[in-house]
Amino acid sequence: MTKKIKLRSLLIGGFFTLLFVVLIAKVYWIQVVDASWLLGQAEQRWETDRIIAPVRGTIMDRNDKVLAVEGTAYTVTLNPKMIDSLHVADDIARGLADILKESDATKPALETKIRELATRKKPDGSDFAVNVEIRNEGWKIDKEKADQVRDFIATMQTRLNKSSKTNIGIGIAEEKKRYYPGETLASHILGYTNKEGKAALGLELKLDDTLKGVPGSLSYEKDGKGVELPDAKVNFKPAEDGSNVRLTIDKNIQFYLESALAKVNDKWHPKSLTAIAVDPKTMEILGMANTPTFNPNKYWNIKDQSDFKNNAIASRYEPGSTFKIVTLAGTVEEGLFNPNEMYQSGMIRVQDRELHDHNRVGWGKISYLDGLKRSSNVAFVKLGLEKLTQPKLKSYIEKFGFAEKTNIDMPNEVSGLIDMRYPSEYATATYGQGKVVVTAIQQTAAYAAMANGGKLMWPHIVKDIVDPKTGKPIQSFAPQVIRQVVSEKTAATVSGYLEQVVSDQEIGTGKLAFMEGYRVAGKTGTANLVLPGEKTYSTNSWVISFIGYAPVEDPKILVTLIADQPDLGGNYHLGGQVLAPAFKEIVGSSLQYMGVKTTKQTQMVVKEANKLTVPNFMDMSSESAKAAAKESGLSFEVFGKGEKVMDQFPKAGTEILSTQRIYIAMQNVSEMPLPNLVGRSLRDAVEACSFFKVDCQTSGEGYVSEQATTGEGEGRSATLQLKPLSDKSVTLGTQATSSSDAPTPTPNGKTETQRNTVKKSP
Repeated sequence: MTKKIKLRSLLIGGFFTLLFVVLIAKVYWIQVVDASWLLGQAEQRWETDRIIAPVRGTIMDRNDKVLAVEGTAYTVTLNPKMIDSLHVADDIARGLADILKESDATKPALETKIRELATRKKPDGSDFAVNVEIRNEGWKIDKEKADQVRDFIATMQTRLNKSSKTNIGIGIAEEKKRYYPGETLASHILGYTNKEGKAALGLELKLDDTLKGVPGSLSYEKDGKGVELPDAKVNFKPAEDGSNVRLTIDKNIQFYLESALAKVNDKWHPKSLTAIAVDPKTMEILGMANTPTFNPNKYWNIKDQSDFKNNAIASRYEPGSTFKIVTLAGTVEEGLFNPNEMYQSGMIRVQDRELHDHNRVGWGKISYLDGLKRSSNVAFVKLGLEKLTQPKLKSYIEKFGFAEKTNIDMPNEVSGLIDMRYPSEYATATYGQGKVVVTAIQQTAAYAAMANGGKLMWPHIVKDIVDPKTGKPIQSFAPQVIRQVVSEKTAATVSGYLEQVVSDQEIGTGKLAFMEGYRVAGKTGTANLVLPGEKTYSTNSWVISFIGYAPVEDPKILVTLIADQPDLGGNYHLGGQVLAPAFKEIVGSSLQYMGVKTTKQTQMVVKEANKLTVPNFMDMSSESAKAAAKESGLSFEVFGKGEKVMDQFPKAGTEILSTQRIYIAMQNVSEMPLPNLVGRSLRDAVEACSFFKVDCQTSGEGYVSEQATTGEGEGRSATLQLKPLSDKSVTLGTQATSSSDAPTPTPNGKTETQRNTVKKSP
């Protein structure tokens, strides 16, 4: 018995001794061996770290008008657990679908989607989820829709007899979002950032490191409940906001490009359209546009990925006759071009190939200058192959930069392709077909060399990197001369010949681009296409192009236009009608906007003055006022009924452009309704509102598409919705009298705003 007791005591004592040894060892291990690691883990739990997001830099045009900016956005979230407790899933699905829908057609599917989100459970199915985002429809929405959601929440709270502070399962989280106020304007230049804030295309991607900035951080110590400790250590590293970027483009000229392309697209339905506008002296890009286009605010709505492609730099094509500038400039530089020398047009044989003029039979024996005006292929085969010779022709093609990229500061540029081997390939290259494939930006740089005195310039679109705090440039990009391709004398001579292509109204292929008041140099191009799967040129598919600049004596703007496969009904003779009107509209509007004065022309009678002084129409009869306006060359509109003029806009003595509209009132303007402004430009709409003493709110940009007026007398107000001409809902007003449908800048230099208030005239 005593032995059993002693044995039991020994076992119990040994157990407790071993236990204490283990505990002491564990304490030692924790306090000594693992001390630093555990302390680090504890500090991580005690500290709260918060990432401070930087503000992404703004992208601006050359006049500091905003093209892309960081803005506030809102995301709608659902709490299925709360929604289930209130039994309102169906009501919430219907209400939110009505607000967030893209259209009535999409509402049923969206309602089903929101109902599923409102009843979602956790992955393990144990309980309802707590926080679910409505993507994409309720993700990073604008303030207007967010306010509608808040109103819906308030309505639901009232229906459920809940206070305004009661959570009914719908939340609105504030976030950051990239916003493009011009919508489709310059979209291929800008690209976009996706909803996660990552740059995905265009300059947003190319300049991402410059724009995105550096994140900051905030950390502090907290207790177990997450409350900051009184004497806690706080570490704060401020975020470094991204730099702003000032581009060379001009928002107004960009608008002119896109408006003109929209008209061409509506009339000729090409596969795609491309436009580039540059200052030929510096090769600064003033505008660059493509159709089809897209809205970077809603990039996910794009139907075809090819619509994201910037064809101005990322597509290449056989240029056709616009490429003849290389052959022309080369022969002029070498002293081989005699404009009065005669040759037989129609057909020429090169080895075993017959090459024809575009009308196949030619025009008999004509001069080389007439061959240029008529865009004769035979003339340029003889000039390039017989006079210039193959080696020199290839040398000039390379001098003009067609064998390499321009290295424009934009992403995804492709190179041209120059691959002539046989005499027949050199022959077709003289007029831009066969083994010469180029890009629009290469062609633009080549023509700019003729406009600026023979210098091939580096095309660029970024003007300055700007400090967001001081507004001062951190880095600037000056124009760069790549090389002198021809002499200044040769460039001037070629410009003179290209001017005759436009000014000769009898045989010039570019005659439809002639502009009264401005000397224009230019060249047309019509290139047959080899369609996919075919080995020979198509007989009814073409790439139509026009490149020109003005004024010839001091070029301010050069515009390249390309239409891929417009619907010509099989008649290539219509090619000259496709782009010339667009060129005239773009260049005419741009030169007036730049303040370039018109000049007299020898071949056309042109008004000498571009500015007029408004006469005094007050107390005149309607007929007398009309006669006075006609005599002064003014556009004129009369409103109301009465015997004498009671009011006019602008006031007598005001100096205006000859294209500006004059308003005459035969009775008190406050007694007359605001006229229909649908189809009017922003400038015309603003002037009309001012004249009729109506407070106008405008949204969007472009032309008036919708109009709503409220109130009476001098308390009237109107809301005008503006949309680009590319929007099919916009129809130009029949009363427009301006020489161009593009807007003319207002005195503050703006042609459109995202949100404007137009006050009554004093």
